[in-house]
Amino acid sequence: MFSDRARIHVQAGRGGDGALSFRREKYVPKGGPDGGDGGRGGDVVLVANSDLRDLSRFRRERWFKGGRGGHGGGSGKHGADGERIELPVPVGTQVFDADGNLIVDLAHPGAQAVLGRGGQGGRGNRRFATPTRQTPRFAEVGSPGDEADFELRLKLLADAALVGLPNAGKSSLLARISNAKPKVADYPFTTLEPVLGTVDAPDGRQLVAADVPGLIEGASEGVGLGHEFLAHLERARLLVHVIDAAAGDPAEQFRTIDRELAAYGAGLETRPQLLVLNKLDLLPEEPTFELADERVQRVFGLSCATGAGVDEFRRALFGLVPETEERPSEDDALADFLVYRPTPSARAFKILKTDRGFRVTGRVPEAEELDEALRAAGAKSGDEVEVGDEVLEFQ
Repeated sequence: MFSDRARIHVQAGRGGDGALSFRREKYVPKGGPDGGDGGRGGDVVLVANSDLRDLSRFRRERWFKGGRGGHGGGSGKHGADGERIELPVPVGTQVFDADGNLIVDLAHPGAQAVLGRGGQGGRGNRRFATPTRQTPRFAEVGSPGDEADFELRLKLLADAALVGLPNAGKSSLLARISNAKPKVADYPFTTLEPVLGTVDAPDGRQLVAADVPGLIEGASEGVGLGHEFLAHLERARLLVHVIDAAAGDPAEQFRTIDRELAAYGAGLETRPQLLVLNKLDLLPEEPTFELADERVQRVFGLSCATGAGVDEFRRALFGLVPETEERPSEDDALADFLVYRPTPSARAFKILKTDRGFRVTGRVPEAEELDEALRAAGAKSGDEVEVGDEVLEFQ
């Protein structure tokens, strides 16, 4: 089943704890601190992959968590960084935050977006040594990674998109000109989800064509099946308007769909178009069709049932699809790699691990937040917790 929307929960990895350690050697009875730093938590990253076509993977998996950073060790050993989680998504995937704001658009292959940045590793006790504090008996606990909910929405990237009323023959046309195998039947709403196909030219060139479910009046307002799929037309460079010539009044069929495109907006009302008069095999002669519209580049008459006129249409398609817009400069780092930070990375307080328990420095949070932070840091019932001038027992 085609899936163009998904909700996911992202939790980046927590940073590893710094080590509380002192140098211990046979002839060095009072060695100095040598606790190493913890490793960074693993990021959670989306990567646009041109081999994928939909978001169906996220119907099965919705919770993604980066790896935790390794803890620091004695002798200054640094903890390993947590495992980075990469989630491949189709090119054209947009990401929205919990408030419905668009935060990233993965519009070309290889584009990446960091949705969750891993937490920083805690500093080992050797990092706290000073001339006046030569034996620090505490080390820093790693900070948590970013955590947030997101909605993924896919807008197909196609050179040409087939639009029209139900049962106009869009699926039959796509099957004739491309390698796609859409369901074809003689009744309306046979197509219930978008279908992509690759159109090959004799000289080796390729185009991507999309068959979008049939639209009816009111589609732009949520009527019928077309409302959810109008978004897939936004990135098509050319609209191929398929009309059932045997159904009568081709001009009115064209105007019906054109009104829905204009009502939806997003530039669809100005997009270049081709008109295809299909099912000519059911008529004694090809109907006259004159339309003074600068958006319509050409009108084709054909029959998907017999194949008449299909090859001419396929060949012409390569010359009529507008040129690809230039991609942003490679110097534009945000176009290729975007970092979204759902929450501030720095907390107003820090948790240090001591040889007797934990110490909280900075602005002390509310009891519930502090309790959660201490549990995440590894505190257990009975541990000693220093908060300012007070020494408490963790419950």
